[in-house]
Amino acid sequence: MLSCRDITALISKGLDKKLSVSQRLAIGFHLMLCTHCRNFQNQSQFLRKAAHRYTEQLQKRLDKKS
Repeated sequence: MLSCRDITALISKGLDKKLSVSQRLAIGFHLMLCTHCRNFQNQSQFLRKAAHRYTEQLQKRLDKKS
């Protein structure tokens, strides 16, 4: 089984690119057992979405000024 450090690295990597089936399975199995890594994944996804929404709103404001 992979360590929490390995899993959080894979979770972060998975935000930017598609992971292999074995990597996704390793994450899924680990997340069933580890609440800390599950929290890390949820928080990472939340931050990614919030940053994306922020940049969208910023772009809309810039478009209105032009």
